Amino acid sequence: MKYSISASMAIDSKPYCSCSMQIKETFSFRVPVIAAPMFLVSGIELVVSSVNAGIVGAFPTLNARTPALLDAWLSEIKDRTLGASGLVAANLILHPSNGRRDDDLDIVINHRVPWVITSVGSPANVAGRIHAYGGRVLADVATVRHARKAIEAGVDMLVLLTAGAGGNTGWINPFAFIEEVRSFWSGPLAVAGCVTTGRQVRAVQVAGADMAYMGTPFIATPESMASQDYKEALVAAGADDIVKTDAVTGIPANFLKSSLLAQGIMQADGSLLPKGASDLASWKTAWSAGQGVASIGAVETVAHRVEKLHQEWIKAADVVAR
Repeated sequence: MKYSISASMAIDSKPYCSCSMQIKETFSFRVPVIAAPMFLVSGIELVVSSVNAGIVGAFPTLNARTPALLDAWLSEIKDRTLGASGLVAANLILHPSNGRRDDDLDIVINHRVPWVITSVGSPANVAGRIHAYGGRVLADVATVRHARKAIEAGVDMLVLLTAGAGGNTGWINPFAFIEEVRSFWSGPLAVAGCVTTGRQVRAVQVAGADMAYMGTPFIATPESMASQDYKEALVAAGADDIVKTDAVTGIPANFLKSSLLAQGIMQADGSLLPKGASDLASWKTAWSAGQGVASIGAVETVAHRVEKLHQEWIKAADVVAR
């Protein structure tokens, strides 16, 4: 199914927007979903399978453990997704503490990665270089203030990080967030947070978004780099098994309770270690997940999961039309 996304980098009537370029692009995604870039989870197989299934396959550049490996990954991903209807997206961590930031950006530009997702920092200094080769810039934002700043920086799409998202999470209700951002931004909008089914993809579109940003369901696939224990824990979990804590990353993030208990980050009485108390290496064993985990149900291939999302999304259109 084809549909249009307005890849506008600004709306002329909005004085805070720094660019007046208006572009219209049409994508033939199977379902309007971005398989979110997940640290230590999204690798070549997950990205390739997502793109070939007809959605956006994203990964953090840091998952390739060296810049040389990132270069090799992007070459392989390109070779294995020729002719696919999906797209590749690379996630760049822009915080100055990322010592690979500049090297990874150069590699992404060299490979002309179609979509670049920017996180933990302003995209202002990278947007121009990505636009120069025709790439599109997406920005993760968790507040309305950051959404405005991302627009000023010249991004093409906002990714609203809303309450209940896996890993580093937002705290604004998606309906409130979408509505307020839509009061000043008419460009492409994706929503992250508890979107796990095709019905929910349709719901965020009805609410005013263009795409869904989906992570947790793609952890529970054979193609992800997650351990089998992690995948099985996701299948067994429900919303009550998700705990938000800042002990692991220093900022609020959602994790599976069972993994926090196993690592001693959470005690049997429910108490948690203080902010940033856990070693960052605990990301390997403190398993992130969103509040929508109960709908996962089973470990399924990416192709099967995308097809199911597509069918649910189509059926939901009939409900909306009634």
